[in-house]
Amino acid sequence: MREFEFTVAFEPGSDALMDVFVEHDSLTAWTSVCFTTRERMWRIDHAAGSEAALAAFEDVFLDESRCNECLDRPNCETYREYHLLDESTNARTIYTFREEVHNCHSIPHYVHDHVGAGVVFESRRQGNEYQWRVLYPDEQPVGELYDTIEAQLRDGLTLSLSRLSSAGNWDAESRVAAELTPEQREVLSAAVDNGYYSRPRAVTVDDLSETLGVPRSTVQYRLRSAEDLVVSQFVEKGL
Repeated sequence: MREFEFTVAFEPGSDALMDVFVEHDSLTAWTSVCFTTRERMWRIDHAAGSEAALAAFEDVFLDESRCNECLDRPNCETYREYHLLDESTNARTIYTFREEVHNCHSIPHYVHDHVGAGVVFESRRQGNEYQWRVLYPDEQPVGELYDTIEAQLRDGLTLSLSRLSSAGNWDAESRVAAELTPEQREVLSAAVDNGYYSRPRAVTVDDLSETLGVPRSTVQYRLRSAEDLVVSQFVEKGL
């Protein structure tokens, strides 16, 4: 088995849904399962963020008059339906069913057309990036696939191939992402971005507290809780 990861970056104004992620930096969305054939795609997405971020996300994502996936144009005329499976103050779980996938020029369409059956997908949206991780049971080169997708991108979108390797652990990351609260995710992201886990450490908890505008004790608690979750999940299931 092999895997690769595509990242599509969106300029402001090029996609209504991705603009919501840029506007609300607490917002992130990821798939726990996504499968596709030439004719159909079905998936389950999870979104987490502030109440305002999720309200804005729902307004766009659940609008069946527009497409959330097209890369070559802002919309397509394919059939789609969405079902809200679960909701809480800071999270949503949504089931999507699509038909006529061959007429929606998305990452799953291009990959299935190039690789064939047996492909498994994961995706994540955050900020201006839409990342796709693809697992496939073959040794087919991805250079031609990359060129095909890149040639069809509409204005304002750019594509990068960020990883190509043997298949890794596909389960632990999804479980951890699903269980982290938006506050834990925020403090972990700030810690990584600011060098808290560098050796030597570039910042302290006090620095993170100042950066986030959150009391030191709260930052320390959220950081420790997030670290405990990440470590316990990966040790239990990921190693």
